[in-house]
Amino acid sequence: MIRIKRTDSNDQDFIELVKQLDADLARRDGEEHSFYHQFNSIALIKYALVAYEDPHPVGCGAIKEIDPETVEVKRMYVLPEYRGKGIAIELVTALEQWAREMDYRQCILETGKKQPEAIALYKKLGYEITPNYGQYIGVENSICFKKIIQSL
Repeated sequence: MIRIKRTDSNDQDFIELVKQLDADLARRDGEEHSFYHQFNSIALIKYALVAYEDPHPVGCGAIKEIDPETVEVKRMYVLPEYRGKGIAIELVTALEQWAREMDYRQCILETGKKQPEAIALYKKLGYEITPNYGQYIGVENSICFKKIIQSL
């Protein structure tokens, strides 16, 4: 059974999972990794989740405020041996719920075109492709999504 814990970027299990995420992304992104890495600091993340298949931390995700109506989904990762069990769906759903509780209206996110499983996940969860935003404008390998999570 999966248990999800709300925490922040100081959580040691979150930090360890993000290290594994960064190693995975470095392999996938190759030379482009340093560009993306600069935008993925966890130092200021206030809202993070860690998924456990007791007692083991097996996945993580976070949200970061972009503006008073919008949060960005960040640092999504599930250990390879735990993929296909619906953990990522549980994490994204829990992040959306947390954002709704704080009265955010929409979630946005960026993922890489070299991450087809992430693209499929977000589409399955109702995220729609949107023009690249912020630092991802004009970045060929980036694909951005958004989802309205509550109406005004």
